[in-house]
Amino acid sequence: MQIDMLRNIGIAAHIDAGKTTLTERILYYTGKTYKIGEVHEGTATMDYMEEEQKRGITIGAAATTSFWNTNQVNIIDTPGHVDFTVEVERSLRVLDGAVAVFCGVGGVEAQSETVWRQAEKYRVPRICFVNKMDRIGVDFLGVVDEIKDKLGAKAVVIQLPVGKEKTFLGIIDLVTMRAKLYKDADETKGSDFEDADIPKEIIEEANEKRNQMIEEVAEEVDWLMEKFINEEEITDLELTRAIREAVITLKIVPVLCGSAFKNKGVQQLLDAVCAYLPSPLDTPPIEGVDTDKNTTISRKVSPDEPFSALTFKIISDKHGDLSFIRIYSGKVSTGDRILNPRTNKKELISRIYRMHANNREQVEEATAGDIVAVIGLKNTGTGDTLCDANYPIILEKIDFPENVISMAIEPKNDAEKEKLAFVLVKLAKEDPSFRTHSDVETGQLIISGMGELHLEVLKNRMLNEFSVNANIGAPKVSYRETIERKVEVEGKFIQQSGGHGQYGHVKIILEPFRGEKSVEFEDKIVGGKIPKQYIRSVEKGIRNLATSGVFSGNPMINIKVTLVDGSFHQVDSSDLAFETAAAIALKKGVEMAKAILLEPIMNVEVFVPEQYLGDILSDLNGRRSKIMDISNKSGAQIVKSEVPLAEMFGYATAIRSLSQGRGNYTMEPFAYMPAPNDAYSISA
Repeated sequence: MQIDMLRNIGIAAHIDAGKTTLTERILYYTGKTYKIGEVHEGTATMDYMEEEQKRGITIGAAATTSFWNTNQVNIIDTPGHVDFTVEVERSLRVLDGAVAVFCGVGGVEAQSETVWRQAEKYRVPRICFVNKMDRIGVDFLGVVDEIKDKLGAKAVVIQLPVGKEKTFLGIIDLVTMRAKLYKDADETKGSDFEDADIPKEIIEEANEKRNQMIEEVAEEVDWLMEKFINEEEITDLELTRAIREAVITLKIVPVLCGSAFKNKGVQQLLDAVCAYLPSPLDTPPIEGVDTDKNTTISRKVSPDEPFSALTFKIISDKHGDLSFIRIYSGKVSTGDRILNPRTNKKELISRIYRMHANNREQVEEATAGDIVAVIGLKNTGTGDTLCDANYPIILEKIDFPENVISMAIEPKNDAEKEKLAFVLVKLAKEDPSFRTHSDVETGQLIISGMGELHLEVLKNRMLNEFSVNANIGAPKVSYRETIERKVEVEGKFIQQSGGHGQYGHVKIILEPFRGEKSVEFEDKIVGGKIPKQYIRSVEKGIRNLATSGVFSGNPMINIKVTLVDGSFHQVDSSDLAFETAAAIALKKGVEMAKAILLEPIMNVEVFVPEQYLGDILSDLNGRRSKIMDISNKSGAQIVKSEVPLAEMFGYATAIRSLSQGRGNYTMEPFAYMPAPNDAYSISA
C-alpha cells in the first residue's frame, strides 16, 4: 500500500446522529461485510461489546481497515455519548481526518460541539455528512447554517439533496454536476443507483449553489481565485484539487448529505473521503522530544525514518493486551524489540494485526502512516510512545479529562480482593478516564469516571464479564478545592536525630489561577538558594498534596504556586525534606487563602414537546439550574441550562416521567463552580 493512498479517518458526532449505522454501510460497500448490521437489532459489527449491543449505543472506539477503489481506509467509529468522550479524544489524536455526522433534523447538538472542539484542538481536517435526509422535519441548508453559526466553520455545500423526507431520492454532486438517484434502495441495499442528469426542477438551484461553492473555495485557494477572476474554465479535476487543498489546510469544511439507514449517499461520501481528506503524507512531520539531548525533533512520514509510534488504546485480551498504535515513521515487524522511552524498557512485538472490530488479520509488518494493533507489550500504557531504541523520541501525550463522578466498591469477601484488584488494574489500563484510589479517612476503595452511564457500564463489565463478586455503592459527585485569595507563606521541615538530619525550607506565593494545568508551578529561585535537584522535589510535594486535597480530601484546581525563596543545608537537605517542606507550605497557604469547595456544573440540553415545557422548567428550577436559552426547533422546545451534577442523578427517569417518554436530554461537563455551604457534608 502506497502511503498517499492511505486514509486514517474517524466517524464522530452527537449521540444518535447515525455514526455506527453509517459505518456499517461503509463496511458493506467496501466488501468488509456481506450483510448490513443494524444498531437497533444489536447486530452492528462495530458495536461488538455486550453492553453496546444491549444498550444500542457505541461505548468503545472500534477500528477497522477497509478498501475503496485504490485507497486503504482505516476507520475508527467513536461513541457519541459524552461519558465516553475520552474515546473520541484519543482517536482524534492519531487520525488524519474525520467525518462529522449531523442529524438532518437535530442539526448541531451539544456533543457535536464537543467533538468539533476536540478536532480543532488536534487540527484534524473534516468533512460533514448531514444524515437522516429521509426524516420528517429535515432541513439540509438549515443544518449548514448551524455548522457556520454554532461551530464557526466555513461550511461549503458540495452536494444538494434531491427531494427530502419520504421523497428523498438521492444527491446532486456540485463538482461534476451529476445526480446520483437511488431506485429501490431498500431492496438493493443502495448498491444500485443511476448516474443521471440533474432534474429540471432543481437545475437552477444547483447552478447557483455550484457558483457559490466555487467562489467560497476560491477565496481560500489563490490559484483558483486567479482563474475565477479571469473567468477561465475550471475543470472538475481542478475543483477537486482546490477543495482538497482547502480542506487539508483547515480553511473549509465540505458538506455532503444522505441517509445511511436508507442506504443513500454513502458511496459518494467514501469518494469524498478519498478525494478530499489527507493521506499521512499530507500531514506535517510529527514532533517530539529527543530524550538524550532534551531538544525538539521531528519525524517524517516515511518507512526510511527511525521507527516512532503512539499507543492510543489498549484492550484486554486472553492472549495478552492488544495495544492499538499509530505509526508515524519507520516500520515495525513481528519479533522486533522497540523502546518505551517513558519506562526506558524494551518491548517485544509478538504479533501485528489489522483490526476489523473484534476480528483480526495477522500481518508480518506495518509501516509509517498505518494504524494497527500489536500483542506483546508488557509495560506500555495509553499515550505512551514506542520508538527505535537507537533513536529515542517522546511524542506529545494524550490529555484526558477530569473525572466528575465516583462510587465506593468493596469485595464481598477476602477471596475476591485479589481478583477485584486485578480487574480494576485491567479496566484502568483500557480506559484512562477510569481511575481508582483509596479514601484516606474511610479506607474505602473509590472508582471514578466521566458520568453515571460510564460507571454503570464499568460496573456491569466487572460483575458480568469478569465475574467479580463485589458490593458497589451509589454514585457520588467528585468535588474539587480551590482558594479565594493570594498569599505568601513559608514551610520548614527540620529534624535532628543525632546522626544525619533533615532540612528543607521553602517560601511560596499561592494564588488563584486558571492555566492549562489544574496546578501551575513556577520556579523563581535566583542565586542558587535552592539547588535545582530539590526544586523538582518541591514541585512533587506541591502536586502530591494538591492531588489528594488539603481539607475536604478533594483534588485542588485553579491554583498557581510560585517558589520564590528558601534555603538548604549542605549535609541534611534531601529530596524528602523539600517535598515535606513544600507540602507544609501549601497546607498553611490554603488555610490562609481560605479554601473553597467547587462542584461540577453541567451543560444540559433538554428536547421536549411544547406541552411538557412548563413541567420541565419547574423541575429544572428545583435542581438549582440556571436557564440559559429556550428555543423551538422542528416542533420541539430546546431548553439549555447549567445544572450542578449533584442535582442530575436519576434525571433520565424524571424526564421520561414528566414528558410521558417523549423528552430526552444531553449533558456534558461545563465548569467547576463554588458549591453551597452544605456541600461540605455531602463531599465528606
